[in-house]
Amino acid sequence: MTKILPIDFQPALISTMRFVLEAATAHIDNSSGKPAAPATKVRIASCILKNAAEGVIDADTLRCVAIEEGLCAAD
Repeated sequence: MTKILPIDFQPALISTMRFVLEAATAHIDNSSGKPAAPATKVRIASCILKNAAEGVIDADTLRCVAIEEGLCAAD
């Protein structure tokens, strides 16, 4: 995979990452029955950014790693 500097993120990728963040957060909210804590959202967003910078740009893959991170996050 080709690494991508965050400054080089294209608008379509940024839109995908925003969608993934919302989808992962909604999944965490539904799984726990309560809204995700702000710290959990930060960990999810960081995970998405890290993976995108490593070249992972597929929305489904990003969503899966984000959900995994969110479920493991300590609230």
